[in-house]
Amino acid sequence: MRYHFSGVAGAGMNPLASLLRARGHAVQGSDRAFDQGRSQEVAARLRGLGIELFPHDGTAVTRGIDRFVHSTAVEADTPEMRAARALGLEYVSRPRLLAEVVNAGVPGVAIAGTSGKSTIVGMLAWLLGEAGVPATVLGGAALVGDGPGGCFRAGPAEGPVVAEACESDGTLVGYRPAIGVVHNISRDHGEVETLRPQFATFAESCGRLLVNARCPEAAALGRRFKAFTYGDSPDADARLRVSSAGPDHALGVLRVEHHDVTLKVPLPGLHNLENAAAAALVALELGVAPFAVEVLLACFPGVARRFEVLGTTLSGIRVVDDYAHNGEKIRATISAAQAGAGRVVAVFQPHGFGPARFLRPELKTLLPRLLRPEDRFCYSEIFYSGGTVAKDLSSRALADDLPHELRCGYAPNHGAAREWVLREAQSGDTVLIMGARDPELPRLARSVLEGLLA
Repeated sequence: MRYHFSGVAGAGMNPLASLLRARGHAVQGSDRAFDQGRSQEVAARLRGLGIELFPHDGTAVTRGIDRFVHSTAVEADTPEMRAARALGLEYVSRPRLLAEVVNAGVPGVAIAGTSGKSTIVGMLAWLLGEAGVPATVLGGAALVGDGPGGCFRAGPAEGPVVAEACESDGTLVGYRPAIGVVHNISRDHGEVETLRPQFATFAESCGRLLVNARCPEAAALGRRFKAFTYGDSPDADARLRVSSAGPDHALGVLRVEHHDVTLKVPLPGLHNLENAAAAALVALELGVAPFAVEVLLACFPGVARRFEVLGTTLSGIRVVDDYAHNGEKIRATISAAQAGAGRVVAVFQPHGFGPARFLRPELKTLLPRLLRPEDRFCYSEIFYSGGTVAKDLSSRALADDLPHELRCGYAPNHGAAREWVLREAQSGDTVLIMGARDPELPRLARSVLEGLLA
């Protein structure tokens, strides 16, 4: 079959396009990021796999296409979407196609939750790959060292499939996995009360359900559907006992069926220990030996932009690139950084105008409680990826929301954000560059490190 991927540069789209090409289908795609000269490393990798790339203007959408796959980030009135409708092509959203792939897995494994999915899937890609378990793995973030784009490991068509199942667009209800994980449920993309029905439908559709007992919402779901529980909770079926959550790594022991599995994660934070617990349980289900889980997790290279330490200067300033983009992720990332630094100097770029409006009241309350008097925080201007959106808010207003004593900075662009960090950073600080969607954020983080090293 011939597939066209509209928005193929997306972290969720390019692994799927790569998988279908690996399975012998003809695959083509387009993305306005490529047209703007961005994400060229992703474009080169896709071309190297034999995927044809075209301008994102509708001209490549023809009757020769069997299935038109679109990212949920692509607006309905773009030339490609209009052309696909006009030609009557089979119209498939990325989440629907991903659910098809997961549901056909032997077994299919879906990792759900509002935080931690990419890290858990990345850990599973590492554990399964290094342990020699043939499996397809599809995630939203590549392992450190794998280059830009999402996480992709090709396995046999009749083998296991492990993938992220995202709640952001209401498509959790399409999954029928043999093994499902609900890692947490918190305010992200929507209020918790609007997310509950979707997670409940997902939970009911899982052959075997694992939930994080420390998250109240996930635990309540687990009780309702008689799930297997894990985490830092005394009544968890697989209890996680935390020895250390920082500053440079996290250490704990997971009790699984009368056996202890030591989890030494080369990332700080309780949340990363919980991520490791979920990944370890799934890896055990898929045949990885407990000893192998212990040894391999200790060597985990990390996931791109998930507390990715880019470098440390001679004066001890550590620069970290992170994908944090909602309240819970920002809290976890800053807390992990605080555990290993006298001061945190953080830049956060909201990932769109809609998300900024949604997050505004939460961040107004969260940041004054989270930041210590010695920490510094700066809002970079809201990321605009193109398309028809109401640009009716500025990060300057978000900065003005915070108390004067926090001295919140505002950067109208990445150059200004870099200069703000260079003025603020001192010996021993941890510098955080946080935000989602913008492919230029890693470049900003590297530029900050280069400036501090100069």
